[in-house]
Amino acid sequence: MPDTPEAPERIIAPVPRITIQAFCEAPETAAMIEGVASDRRLQKAHVKVQMGGGAAAVEAYRHAPTPNVILIEFVALKSRPLECLDQLAEVCDEGTKVLVIGHVNDVLLYRQFIQRGVSEYLMAPVAAVDLIAAVSDLFTAPGAKPVGRTIAVYGARGGSGSSTVAHNLAWTVAREHGTATVIADLDIAFGTASLNFNQDPPQGIAEAVFAPERLDSNLLDRLLSKCADNLALLSAPATLDRTVDLTEPAFDALIDLLRLAVPCIVLDVPHHWSAWSRRVLIGADEILIVASPDLASLRNVKNLLALLQQQRPNDAQARVLLNGVGVPKRPEIAAAEFAKALDVPLQAVIPFEPALFGTAANNGQMIAEVQAGAKPAEIFSELAAAVTGRAEIRRARANLLEPLLARLTRKKAS
Repeated sequence: MPDTPEAPERIIAPVPRITIQAFCEAPETAAMIEGVASDRRLQKAHVKVQMGGGAAAVEAYRHAPTPNVILIEFVALKSRPLECLDQLAEVCDEGTKVLVIGHVNDVLLYRQFIQRGVSEYLMAPVAAVDLIAAVSDLFTAPGAKPVGRTIAVYGARGGSGSSTVAHNLAWTVAREHGTATVIADLDIAFGTASLNFNQDPPQGIAEAVFAPERLDSNLLDRLLSKCADNLALLSAPATLDRTVDLTEPAFDALIDLLRLAVPCIVLDVPHHWSAWSRRVLIGADEILIVASPDLASLRNVKNLLALLQQQRPNDAQARVLLNGVGVPKRPEIAAAEFAKALDVPLQAVIPFEPALFGTAANNGQMIAEVQAGAKPAEIFSELAAAVTGRAEIRRARANLLEPLLARLTRKKAS
């Protein structure tokens, strides 16, 4: 289970391709760092953990080059932390960054660490997310724009409507929150984003994926097509002129560029199970699983949640949404029973409204453009607030307004 799951509004940039070597004194700290090494944000980093603390670090680098980051644990002052750091400074290569995990809460000691060039001092016990953030911050330039948040939308089975959910979610985030957003259609052969947004761009995601050596910010700008204010589309060609046999890191460079370009990226992930789709899901900041109220979806969601919890121990749990609920004469698993079987609350339940969704699809429009006051439009609005971390702000404002509205109502009645 996560020590402190990443809050929706907290975005930690992925760590670049670096080497990290840790020298611990407590077995608990070593175990925590070994667990952190498998976190999605450190997938490019090489992490090595050994015991011995500061003395072992000094000895290790007398005749060996130092890594990008050295992490040292000092349990007590008897470990002679200042002396160890002075000796380490004599053998450290230029540019090596040092993090210290300490067990002594002493401001004077902290200042002495900083004077000796220590990048960060973390008080034990250290939460996994705090350590990941500390390492990430070392490689974030001062004053740099925050990295964009990736939201992966995935269908528990084919035909669950995950693409429709992804497109309406992206449109709502851009429209209601004024946040620059990109909807990326990762279904290269059969993607529907260009149809749903009534677009026909000449270029799209295939150019980025099949020729990664050409991908840069200038090419990305040319590949994006504007759908609405604050919303751009990275479309799929939806042609069958070639098979789509992608490598596991096929979308890594593209997603890294998108993170630097816009605050919000909605990834429309097709219902495939391959090395690359698994990697995209595990690497996303937020995951939304779209399910139908049937047994196959229930089984698949349970399997997905179990896998994601295992692979993302320092992240909040994936959100689950039931779509197309209430089809006449169709036996369905009730929403309450679906949630009970999963032992997780449902993020939303979207009713079956074929006329509304059919009209939107045929016109290349979003649900709120066809009928702004419809229940599904309200659900997408709430969902957009939740995945962008604005739901708490809404609730706080509502709590502030309730007393005022009550007073106005009483005054009007009198």
